[in-house]
Amino acid sequence: MQKKWLKWFLVMVTVLLGSILAKATVHADDSLQKVKEQGVLKVAVAPDYPPFAFQVNEHGKSKDVGMDIEVAKQIAKDLHVKLQLKNMDFNSVLVAVQTGKVDLALGGINPTPAREQNADFSKIYYYGGQSFLINKTDANRLKNQKSLKGEKVGTQTGSMQQTLAKKHLTDSKLVSMDKTTDLVLAIKTHKVNAVGVEKPVAQAYVENDPDLKMIPADYKLDKKETGFAIAMPKGATTLQTAVNQSMDKIAEQHLMPQYLKTAAKYMKVNTANTSMWHYWKYFFDGLKYTLLISVCAVAGGIILGVLLALMRLSNVKWLSWPAISYVEVVRGTPMMVQVLLVYFGLGILVNIPALPAGIIAVTLNSAAYVSEIIRGGINSVAKGQKEAAKSLGLSKHDALRFIVLPQAFKNIWPALGNEFISVIKESSIVSIIGVTDLVYELNVVRADTYRGVAPIVVVMAIYFIITFTLTRLLNYWEGKMKHD
Repeated sequence: MQKKWLKWFLVMVTVLLGSILAKATVHADDSLQKVKEQGVLKVAVAPDYPPFAFQVNEHGKSKDVGMDIEVAKQIAKDLHVKLQLKNMDFNSVLVAVQTGKVDLALGGINPTPAREQNADFSKIYYYGGQSFLINKTDANRLKNQKSLKGEKVGTQTGSMQQTLAKKHLTDSKLVSMDKTTDLVLAIKTHKVNAVGVEKPVAQAYVENDPDLKMIPADYKLDKKETGFAIAMPKGATTLQTAVNQSMDKIAEQHLMPQYLKTAAKYMKVNTANTSMWHYWKYFFDGLKYTLLISVCAVAGGIILGVLLALMRLSNVKWLSWPAISYVEVVRGTPMMVQVLLVYFGLGILVNIPALPAGIIAVTLNSAAYVSEIIRGGINSVAKGQKEAAKSLGLSKHDALRFIVLPQAFKNIWPALGNEFISVIKESSIVSIIGVTDLVYELNVVRADTYRGVAPIVVVMAIYFIITFTLTRLLNYWEGKMKHD
């Protein structure tokens, strides 16, 4: 009897496990179906890496171009869906894949073993190779990889070049930065002596910047380590199969040389006129988003800040402790981490677009600081004011609304104004998730024009004008408050 019962139990467990595995397989294989049902292929790219992905100023509008963009277009065409590009930092493209923000990620991505643990990859569609960029003034001294011993060598954070440099350039001083444009500027200003980049990228810079020269990298690499592939979510087998079919088509029809030729044409368009006035539309678009984020964050920060301040001043512990904890956590963590958490972390539960995610993150950060400013303002109001309001028959709510808060805001206006200005400047961090604010557009213009300093000066001037104007307005209102 026991044997029959055990046999029946094992059969049921086997059937149940088989059912679960079958469902898991179906779930894993619906990646292509989802793309086709949505009618859109979402692709993450870092548009500051010519000739693979960059932007061109065409008829006053920015347009994503490059070899990787052409590859993405071909995949979307083969799938009979629309292509939707999501621009962000290189450090974020693989995270976007892992968190389901996008279907694919391109950007000169090497399918390293470490990356293959967290994402699946297509067949390799392009083999590049490694090189170093140096300043032409150092050409007599730096002729090959061996001559970099003891020199400062820069690499992009999270890139294949960073991994190779750590492994092979142990006698060099390694410097990591988030963007290739920053590294190139570091070469030109002699902050670093060389920068490790993909060979096509080095060629692109050398052809468009007379101050730079390319020297070979002598890394002993197998062919796979020099190749670029497309990243996609782990287990997206049906999508992987479809993408690989497009890769086979690109290889059979020899389309990559054509894509490279198209990219080179756009690069020449960008360098034909590198004046900052030519790129005014980029800066204007960035300014609009910077102001939008700042205004929303300031308004939301004040509302939430007042609520947090009142909760913290409450004698009820279940109100005060959450407010205290919130303020401590926000003030104790960098805003960049908070932005990434809202966009990618909450994105696992709710798919929040980059702009709203940036506004939410900056608002939540500002609210913590505003709440402390308001709390200090409320505490600065003399107790006699509250007692006088009580003697006049005002309720606690009315006393707070008509007596305490108006006086508190007068006392804290300078500190509150300083927080407004800080929000405008600190909101630039949202560029890491692809929000096209001033800093984002700054990096795009630098990548497009191969000019390192001029775009920085323009954006600095814009920020100064905004903050200077706001300071004058705040001072004006402060003066009016004193006379009221």
